[in-house]
Order: sequence, then structure tokens, then C-alpha cells
Amino acid sequence: MKIACAAYSLDQFSDFAAYQAKLTHWVTQAADQGAELLVFPEYGAMELASLGGAAVAADLEAALHDVMRHASAVQDLHCALAQRFEVHILGASGPAMADGIARPVNRAVLYGPGGVIGHQDKLIMTRFEREDWDIAPGAGVNVFDTALGKLGVLICYDSEFPLLARAMVEQGAEILLVPSTTETIAGYTRVKVGAMARALEGQCVAAHAPLVGMADWCAGVEENHGAAAIYGPPDAGWPEDGVLAMAALDAPGWVTAEVDRARIAQTRADGVVLGVRHWPEQYARIGQRATR
Repeated sequence: MKIACAAYSLDQFSDFAAYQAKLTHWVTQAADQGAELLVFPEYGAMELASLGGAAVAADLEAALHDVMRHASAVQDLHCALAQRFEVHILGASGPAMADGIARPVNRAVLYGPGGVIGHQDKLIMTRFEREDWDIAPGAGVNVFDTALGKLGVLICYDSEFPLLARAMVEQGAEILLVPSTTETIAGYTRVKVGAMARALEGQCVAAHAPLVGMADWCAGVEENHGAAAIYGPPDAGWPEDGVLAMAALDAPGWVTAEVDRARIAQTRADGVVLGVRHWPEQYARIGQRATR
């Protein structure tokens, strides 16, 4: 299959039709390149706060709630595009209300040609989400069994915690989708290294889609840096540096790469190293050291 990861920049809109036109343009571009799985970044949905006006977009709490009021229309648009182009789309994440949780979570929804497949809420909150945004953590890791393979989603900071990805791999995940928002190069590097490490450990593919560019009109996502990329394990049959494709830093647009699920299975079964198979050995070694 071909995966497309977006380095996505935020825009201001006068009405929802303008957002619809933008998203349709992006999806059309990726589909025209033959992409079957499209990945949008973390907090890309925050541009919808512009529909509430400048004062709303500049106020973090107001912006979060204003974005959520468009949830139904956003879902309908993504479903229509996924069906029209016969693609799978991980929509840009944004605030959402979860059952039993008083504060918004950070949710990414996966769509397929048949409609909504499911969603993954971010599990580990960064300091700005805890201290400034008051975003609540989600609960549980999900692996989506799709026509394109088994997919897991690690939203930004989640990619830096190996046990989350390991839980997905143990459920059969072959491709990890990593949408991100980072305001510094250091933050982008942390997610990049995390995504590459998860591809190494899980002997799988990690698809990284970052938010890029300046949006000083939108509270919380004023400055964004990153490079869209698709990573695999540096093993036989893969690039030696593990990089299947990478765009230039802060360059808006799509980056694409062909991914062969059979190659993932082959690497896990008979790679130069066998990280997935040997992972449980860590526990015994830690136990032995701990009792000495």
C-alpha cells in the first residue's frame, strides 16, 4: 500500500465551506498520488476555532469548545471523502468529550470507505496539556483491523513511551500512526526519535504527520515545527537508516512511501534481529538483576 503523511499548516476560515474545500484539496492530492492511508497531524482541528471569530480563537478554553461544536460536520466530511476516494484517513486530532470524563480529551478518529472505524484518545499528557490546556488522558490502546492491515495510533508524546506501542504490537499492530504537534525543533526531534524507536522495537512501520508553520491567531498552536516522514526497522529489505521517506523540515505537503505488509511479517519472523520475539526476555533479565 502507499501511505501519505501530511505536514499540515493551519488556516483561518470565514465559514465551514472553506474548511471543507481545504480538506477536500488535501485528500484529493494524496489520492492522486495513489495513497490509500492518509495521516493528518495532532491538533490540526484547532483551525476550526477561527470559525468562532478572532476573540474565540485567541482564547484557549473558548477555542477548545468552539472546535468541538463542529464535530458532527467534521465527521460527515471525512466519511464522505474516505468513501469518495476509497481511502483510509486518520483525521487531524482535536478536543472531544469522552464518556465519564469532565474535561476534553485529545482524540484522533480513523475513517474508512465504510465510515468511522474507531478512535484513539491520547494517553500521556504533555506538560502544556496538563498545566495550560487541562486536557484529560484517554484510557486504553486500540488496534484497528482494517483492509490495509492492523493500525495503531500514538498521538505525539505517546510515541515516546515504548510500552504503549508494545501493547499495540502485541495486539497485532503492523503500522503505527504518529500525528504530532511540537512548537520547537527539540520537541519535533523527541517525537521523531520516538517514532523511529517504536518502528525498531516493533519491527513495523511508523508514519509521522506533524503540524507545521505559524498560527499566531490560534491559542495553543501558535508555532509548529516538524517534517513528515515514514519509518521502518533498519533491517534486511528496509533502508539502512530506517527512513522510507522524509520531507524537508517545516515544508507543508504530503510525503508518501510504499509499504509491504509481507515485508513486516518477514522481518518479524526472520529478521537480522528479532526484537518482537525477544522483547519478553527483558523481564527475566531485570528480575535476575533485581535479586542480586
